Formats: sequence, C-alpha cells, structure tokens
Amino acid sequence: MIVARAPTSGLPSIFPPRCNVFPTPSARTIWRTGPGYGSGPKALTGVAIVIPMLNEAAGLPRLLRSLAALEPTPTEVLAVDGGSADASVAIAEAAGLLVIRHDTPGRAAAINRGVQEATAPIICVLHADTLLPDDAVAVMRRVLADPGTALAGFTPLLSGPDQVRWGTSFHNWIKTWYAPLLFRPQLFLRGARLLFGDHAMFFRRADFLAVGGCDPTLLVMEEANLCIRLHQFGRTRLVNRVVITSDRRVAAWGALRANWIYLKVGAHWGLGFRKGLERHYPDVR
Repeated sequence: MIVARAPTSGLPSIFPPRCNVFPTPSARTIWRTGPGYGSGPKALTGVAIVIPMLNEAAGLPRLLRSLAALEPTPTEVLAVDGGSADASVAIAEAAGLLVIRHDTPGRAAAINRGVQEATAPIICVLHADTLLPDDAVAVMRRVLADPGTALAGFTPLLSGPDQVRWGTSFHNWIKTWYAPLLFRPQLFLRGARLLFGDHAMFFRRADFLAVGGCDPTLLVMEEANLCIRLHQFGRTRLVNRVVITSDRRVAAWGALRANWIYLKVGAHWGLGFRKGLERHYPDVR
C-alpha cells in the first residue's frame, strides 16, 4: 500500500510523499523510491541508506537536507533509532522519513537491523553526523560494479562550524592503511583496509548477510571488525571523494586527546582486547 504522508510538527517534508507503511509492532516505515527498486535488470543498481540514530536531533535537519539533494536518489532510506530521548524520531518523521524503532543497545545491532529490513542490493551505512556528496549514489554504483571490490567508503573530512580538522582528518585517512598493516599484515597484502563509521561505508547486502553482519557484542569498532569479515569477498577501497563529518568528538575532547583515544581503542581492538572497549570511548551527544 502506497501512502502519502503529510508533514507533522510544522516542518516541511523534504522527501517525495511516497512511503510504504508496514503496520508492524516495530512501527516500521521506510521511504522507497527511485530507480533500482524491485526486480528486473535495474535491481542491481538499487542503493539503500541505513542511518543508525541515537539522540541526533541537533544534526538531523542538516542531514535530511543533504539526503534530499542526492541525485540520483537512493532506492531506500532507513533510519534505525536506538531509543532516542530527544526529538530525533519526531524530526525524521516530520521530514517524511519514518523510523525503525530498535531498542537493542549498540550501533552494530542497529546496522544489522537496518540491513535486514532493507531490500536494495547495495547498502550504505551513514552516520547521522555525516554528509554525502550529491552524486554519492552514482559513486557507490560505479565502485561496486567492480566484482573484486567487496567494501568501500568515502574519505572523511572532519569539520565544525568554524574550522576543518585537517590533522585529525589526515590521521583518519592514513590509519586506513597503517592499522591493517600493523595488526593484520597478511590481510593487508591481499587488499584489506580498515574503514570506520565516518567513511560512510557501502557494500553488497548479500555479502553482509553471508558473514553474519556486524558483531553485536562490539559497542565500538564494529565497522572495523566488519571490514575483516567482508574481506573474504574482495578488497576494501577508500574512494577519493570527500564526505563531511562532524568534529564533535574533537571539539569535546581536544585534538590531542581525541587522536590518543582513537589510537588506544584501535590498538586494543587490533591486539584482541575487545571486551569493554566502550569504556575508553565516551559518548559526546
């Protein structure tokens, strides 16, 4: 059943009024539109954007404007809310994007749920504080047209209201290579790289399901762990296109402390000390 949904809370809808509404106990509603949805030759071009969301009300309006500018449009956009206590759900609903309510803690569990609910063959996991280039869907299609590429991500540029964090952005760029070289050298030589949430990672849904998705016991480093899991299907590629991501952690912690935390958490994960990593990675929302 195709339902046109009027905006609520006085905010204009930025998405086409074409939503599939599924009256299930999980209150699931997904925006589905654009080429590549359903069966047929175009199905392999379909892209679903999965947004794990928790208390993101401050940044959601900007994200929603960015999503509305995508051309071509994604086939699906799914927001998976992990129990927000702020206005995140109301803002997303008011914009025409409804939410999968999923109260299991952790981004890994939210990503797993979103990928399970999606139907498009290409999945992009987009953090709510990251903005895609307007041609991102076309970029994802081109990159994953190569059967030797299993996983890819954009190059993140950390930015705040008044400055770009060039030093931390460079560290994020170079650790794509040095982290796997140090901790998984045998996989590095076969094309493995480590990507993280800020990279707006994208991959084939079938591959994700085949490896069992993200490890739900990991409350941090879940995306890096997914890189290792997906390596069996092909190489990882860092795309030479920029996404803009919030510098809120650097702003809250300071540049030196932030990069020290990134190093410490990454080293613990790389050496196999994964239990309780979230204690070293405080929330800044």
